[in-house]
Amino acid sequence: MKNILMSQEEAFKKQLESFGPNTMIVGALLVVLGLIGIILPAVLSIFTLSFIASILIVGGVLWAYHTYKENPGSFADWLKPVLLILTGALLLFFPIQGVASLAIFITFYLLIDSYSSFSLAHSRYPDSGWGWMTFNGVVDIALAGLFLYGWPQTSLLLVGLFVGISLLFDGWALVVIGWVMKKSTKDDKR
Repeated sequence: MKNILMSQEEAFKKQLESFGPNTMIVGALLVVLGLIGIILPAVLSIFTLSFIASILIVGGVLWAYHTYKENPGSFADWLKPVLLILTGALLLFFPIQGVASLAIFITFYLLIDSYSSFSLAHSRYPDSGWGWMTFNGVVDIALAGLFLYGWPQTSLLLVGLFVGISLLFDGWALVVIGWVMKKSTKDDKR
């Protein structure tokens, strides 16, 4: 029994070490960013959309460069980079409609995630944890319904709020992990 506890403790310490010394700092920054997003959800929605649009444009430019160098004569090879650049540009030029589109994608994600949660809960029933997975599925469906209910008018608010809450919880998790790491290091020195 003592060996099992020691091996679990060693595994836990290895997991903590994988996060690194800046975990609390990164976590705190994510918490601040999440709080800003919750307070100013429209700003975070536009920022999120701009970030996604920029990635699409940069990806399209890189793909176009590759196509130009490798196979410049093929129309089919130019289709993907043109679509990436065009999609990114449309998102930047029509941000409100882009955020509404992003809200629909988030809704689909939530619905798929709820199905996954219900499936996992069903496979775990009656073992422990099935209730939490069922609860997660219900919350996902409620959030998807919230996105759909006010769509597209509430998209600017809900996308930023959703991203802000996600960043807040991710950041808080990193702060807690960093705190546990720090505490574990102090305990090892004693």
